[in-house]
Amino acid sequence: MRDPEKLIFEMGSPGRVGYSLPSCDVPELPEPLFTSEEHRRKSALNLPEVSEVDVVRHFTRLSQLNYGVDYGFYPLGSCTMKYNPKVNETVARLSGFSRIHPYQPEETVQGALRLMHELGGMLSEITGMAAFSLQPAAGAHGEMTGLMIIKAYHAHRHDNRRRQILVPDSAHGTNPASAAMLGYEVVEVRSNERGTVDLDTLKSLLSKETAGLMLTNPNTLGLFEDEIVPIAEAVHGAGGLVYYDGANLNAILGVSRPGDMGFDVVHLNLHKTFSSPHGGGGPGAGPVGVCERLVPFLPKPVVVLEDGHYHLDYDRPLSVGKVRSYFGNFGVLVRAYAYILSMGSSGLREVAENAVLNANYLLKRLKGHYRVPFDRPCMHECVVSCSNLKEECGISALDVAKRLIDYGFYPPTIYFPLVVKEALMIEPTETEGKETLDVFAETMITIAKEAKAAPELLKDAPHDTVVSRLDEVAAARSPILRFKP
Repeated sequence: MRDPEKLIFEMGSPGRVGYSLPSCDVPELPEPLFTSEEHRRKSALNLPEVSEVDVVRHFTRLSQLNYGVDYGFYPLGSCTMKYNPKVNETVARLSGFSRIHPYQPEETVQGALRLMHELGGMLSEITGMAAFSLQPAAGAHGEMTGLMIIKAYHAHRHDNRRRQILVPDSAHGTNPASAAMLGYEVVEVRSNERGTVDLDTLKSLLSKETAGLMLTNPNTLGLFEDEIVPIAEAVHGAGGLVYYDGANLNAILGVSRPGDMGFDVVHLNLHKTFSSPHGGGGPGAGPVGVCERLVPFLPKPVVVLEDGHYHLDYDRPLSVGKVRSYFGNFGVLVRAYAYILSMGSSGLREVAENAVLNANYLLKRLKGHYRVPFDRPCMHECVVSCSNLKEECGISALDVAKRLIDYGFYPPTIYFPLVVKEALMIEPTETEGKETLDVFAETMITIAKEAKAAPELLKDAPHDTVVSRLDEVAAARSPILRFKP
């Protein structure tokens, strides 16, 4: 274990400063104008007394402890942590985009409105939907917005019995949470032996209380729902709507479209599929697209083009209303717009093809060392299980993930999806080369051998980091977030 970095409060010495202000050139007031006596500070601020170089070196060292996709391989399953081309950052920082204000008159921001209008059209073409709202700020926010649209649609038809949302057991964890927050009863749909939705089970759960089905395709097992058309037909036949969780769109980009599969509502994660740095808090963007009959229910305003001018249309009586301040995270929209234009339709298709190729390459290399729960070709991500190591030598998925850190890799998603014991969900994305995949595969194989030869080495991992194995329960339930001298 390396020496940990001190807190900045523990550095420096009394009287040391990192700033110098010029002398005041106006008369000083004897008393503050706006602060009453009872609200005035009685003691000095407990600020760290450090020099400029102390501050710069401290935060530079902290930044070097961080890990990101610009630093190394980041195979976090279901999160699509791919490399973001820097040209999109440059475009998002152009002053014409970065220095405008949402309260400016429409005639002074025609370029921004045009970008949003055209981006909505691009996303509609990519997904096969009729129209998009760019307002939602993240994937889960998009889920909630999509469910609000489903609820508004049924309410408009006075079909108020529909109180259930069906969610497969291979869904993203946010799906049932979003449905519950909208007041729906969540009904789980179990997977079949192939890892996809069991159609007969689904049909048995459909009723006049079904508001909709939330589905990810490919699902969180990295498997394509090849019965998606009869699934959508069954839900529609029962009067429900079909919702597409677009977190895994990277797998089908330019190849197939949710709208053609029968989905009525779609949310996308622009920050995953269409290039924006993310992880650790965003910002993100989770646009929601809908089929033609749901367009009136989209959040308002929407950008429309009339007589050669773009403007914001608030006159939408069936709209679910605003779901975000202003018009969404505009910088993320700019990056997505630049990414789609730079890639083109053929480039977007190559993204999906290479993402699928990379995932299957890793699955093939790891097979035999880790258990493969569904032995069939995968899409953009593969799921392997450490259950064989658990049975043979007591090593868990958590132990394998911690040992990966010692080798300089960000660990894959663990213990998800829930239907696989000791799961490792690995998403290599299309931006990694064969050399990186080979090093990662060899490392995973080495760790599997270590598990059998020296299991204690994994139980105590990581060894080469600033902090070693944490008490994760204590860290989650009793976090210490504030320095106290």
